[in-house]
Amino acid sequence: MKMICTNCGYVYDPAEGDPMGGVEAGVAFEALPEGWVCPLCYAGPAAFDAYG
Repeated sequence: MKMICTNCGYVYDPAEGDPMGGVEAGVAFEALPEGWVCPLCYAGPAAFDAYG
């Protein structure tokens, strides 16, 4: 499931991962490593809501 940052609008897509944050494609949002933050605004996972 894609997740959107409510602060800046960044969409985390598990199919793409977060290459800038060191997260490989295929990693579910719930399985992101501890300490992961939005690559655009640095908000934590609690700032994200389901997208789509």
